[in-house]
Amino acid sequence: MKPPIHNPSARQHSGEPSPVRHRNGNRHDRPHRPDIAAVDRQIAGLAKRSTQDLRVVWRQLHHTGPPLGLSRDLLIRALANQLQEQSYGGVSRALRRRLQSLAGASEKATMAVDPGLVLKTGTTLVRQWRGRTHTVLVHQDGFEHEGHLYRSLTAIAERITEAHWSGPRFFGLTRRARAVAGAKAGR
Repeated sequence: MKPPIHNPSARQHSGEPSPVRHRNGNRHDRPHRPDIAAVDRQIAGLAKRSTQDLRVVWRQLHHTGPPLGLSRDLLIRALANQLQEQSYGGVSRALRRRLQSLAGASEKATMAVDPGLVLKTGTTLVRQWRGRTHTVLVHQDGFEHEGHLYRSLTAIAERITEAHWSGPRFFGLTRRARAVAGAKAGR
């Protein structure tokens, strides 16, 4: 009878599974039968720990402190997620890439005002706000409203509304604003 082999790379060649855990959602990263009750107890135990203990656990897992301003609730949720990933496995590489591409596409869509939109010097923008008509004249170096020159439409929108507004959206220059206006007109 052969003596047992203790070299992990030799086990791979012998047909036995490697004891080395793989990362990034590889199928070998997922335990076969996790003890659901034990994981649930660990997660429930997080809520009973002090905030300082939770920060120590975060440091042990991530080798850095938790982000500043992270509430106790979010800290518990993040640690619970980490426990679940360790027990049941994380998302696959393919899913992670897909989520990142979707997040990037969503971010680009929300940031885009209208790439084809160029306001020519001399253009007049008109907006009704609370019964008053506001007129903005486009200059080469900014926007004129009530005799004052502004660098951005957002500054004008904030002055008119006394709240933070996107200037292009306030003046109806975004795709979303035009879609809403079109839907209202079609009623």
